[in-house]
Amino acid sequence: MKVAIVYNHPYSGSFCNAILHSVLAGIAKSGHEADVFNLDEEGFNPVMTAADLKAFVMQKPVDLQVLAYHERLKEADHLVFIFPIWWELMPALTKGFIDKVIFPGLAYAHPKNSLKMTPLLTNLKRVTVISTMNTPSWLYRILFGNAIRKAMMVGTFWKIGFKNRKWISLTQVKSATHAKRRKWLDRIEERFTKLK
Repeated sequence: MKVAIVYNHPYSGSFCNAILHSVLAGIAKSGHEADVFNLDEEGFNPVMTAADLKAFVMQKPVDLQVLAYHERLKEADHLVFIFPIWWELMPALTKGFIDKVIFPGLAYAHPKNSLKMTPLLTNLKRVTVISTMNTPSWLYRILFGNAIRKAMMVGTFWKIGFKNRKWISLTQVKSATHAKRRKWLDRIEERFTKLK
């Protein structure tokens, strides 16, 4: 199995970076292969330009990095996102990845005169999102409407036909004890150790 990991955090000392290492450790123990799309280090441009929008209509992307990412995604069985939640949403690079790589003609088909979308990356069997935030889970759910669940889990991956979706939401990270953070990391590593 190959796991494509879309990672977005600019600071190497972040808890997201620790999560990435736990995921990679679990994948290594499971005997599977990882492919990390480090959006910050790879200089991914998240901006939808006029050329990108024209390409969206034609369903033929023009961004060479997007095309390269798509080729790598075609080799993966499991897609994982790791990012912090800032101002209740994902950072710009993650949003740009969704906008530009989860693209009609590449990631899904959208027949004319139909609301139904179908996935084209049929090799992907599951999608996992791992996010961190400082907001309490109850507050994020009640006041902010679980924005990531609505935007990514439902508004993107459910919409285009992926049935096997999981969101791991780590909340109040800033105030979490070292022991609690260690427990989170151990559980994540164990989860990826058991990949089948």
